[in-house]
Amino acid sequence: MKKLNFFRSFLLAATLALTSVGFTSCDDNNDGPSGVYAEDGVFVLNEGNFEHTNASISYYNKSTQQVQNNIFSKENADRPLGDVVQDMHIYDNRAFLVVNNSNKIEVVNATTFKSVGVIEGLSAPRYFVALNNEKGYATEWLPPNADWSYNNGRVAVIDLKNNKVIKTIEVEKQPEQLRIINGKLYVTNQGGSTVTVINTATDAIETSIPVTYGSNSLALDKNKVLWVLSSGNKDWNLPESEYTAGALTKINPADNSIIGTITFPEVTASASKLLINGNKDRLYFLYNGGVHQLSIDASALNTTPLINRTFYGLGVDPETGNIYGGDENNWSGDGTVYVYSPEGTQLSSFRASIGPNGFVFN
Repeated sequence: MKKLNFFRSFLLAATLALTSVGFTSCDDNNDGPSGVYAEDGVFVLNEGNFEHTNASISYYNKSTQQVQNNIFSKENADRPLGDVVQDMHIYDNRAFLVVNNSNKIEVVNATTFKSVGVIEGLSAPRYFVALNNEKGYATEWLPPNADWSYNNGRVAVIDLKNNKVIKTIEVEKQPEQLRIINGKLYVTNQGGSTVTVINTATDAIETSIPVTYGSNSLALDKNKVLWVLSSGNKDWNLPESEYTAGALTKINPADNSIIGTITFPEVTASASKLLINGNKDRLYFLYNGGVHQLSIDASALNTTPLINRTFYGLGVDPETGNIYGGDENNWSGDGTVYVYSPEGTQLSSFRASIGPNGFVFN
C-alpha cells in the first residue's frame, strides 16, 4: 500500500502537491459579487480515486461549521467533476479547477460554482495561474515513457477569452506549482534541479535558476523574497544511499539570484506543499511525517514539527492563521479535515470526501 501511494504522488496528485493550497496561490476579491460560496468559506479539493470520476469539491462554512460536499456536481446538473482534481485557482469571478487525469480545467463562477467553460487539450495538467482575465498558464507532466521515466514537461499558455491552449513551452520534467511575480512566471520542476523563469509578455523562457533537486512549491514573503521548497531526490530506482536531502531555497526575484539555502537533515524524508501565512512572515510545509513551521528570518530548520501528524493535504487560512490538514484515511472512504490553531492546537475536524489534498480560502 505504501508503494502504491508513492506511485500516486508521482503520477498524479500525491503528496508532492495549495492554495494558498495546495497548492497554487489564489487571488482574494473581497469586492466581488455575493453568492452561495462567496464568503467566509473554505474550498476543499478532494482528489478522488485514480481512474474514477469521483473527484469533488467540498465547501466548509467557517461561521456555521457546516460542510457541503460535491458542490460542483450539485450546481451543474449532477455532472461529475472528473478524475483527480489537483488544483484550484480563483481569479476575479472565476475559479479554475485542474482535473489531472481527465486532462482538463473546469471553469466555474467562483461564487455560484456554475460552469462557464472547460479548457481541454491538456496532458496531465497539474497547476494553474491566471496572469489577467485574458491569459493563464498551466503546468503539464505529459505521459511517461514505456519504462516509466518522464519526458520533459511543459507549460500551456491559455487564452481565457475562449478557453483555448494557444502555445506550449517546454520546461524540465514534472513541472509543478507556478507563480507570477513582476510579469515573470516562475515554474518549479519536480523532476529536475531548476526553477524555470518565463517572460509573460513574450511567453519565452528567460532563464533557469539552479535549486535543490525536486522543486515542487513556492511562496513569496513580505520582503518580496521567493521561497522554493524541494523534496530532494527520492527516486525509487536508486538505493537509499544515493538519495539527496530536501531544502528551502531563497531567491531574489529582482535579479533571480540565490540569497540562501536551508538544507534539511533527513535524506530519506520528502518535503512538499509550501505555504505562507497571511502576514507573509511564517512558512508551513509537510516534512518527515509532520507539519513544520519556519520564520522567514530563520537560518535553519526546527526539526520538531509544529503538528506531529502525517497529512495528505495542507492549507493555512490567511485571515485566522488556522492550519487545515487533510487526512485521506488510507483511501478507505471519505477523508477527514483537521483544523488547528496557529500554535498547533487542534480546534475541530470535519468529514470531506475522498482524498482531501488541498484548500482554497475565499
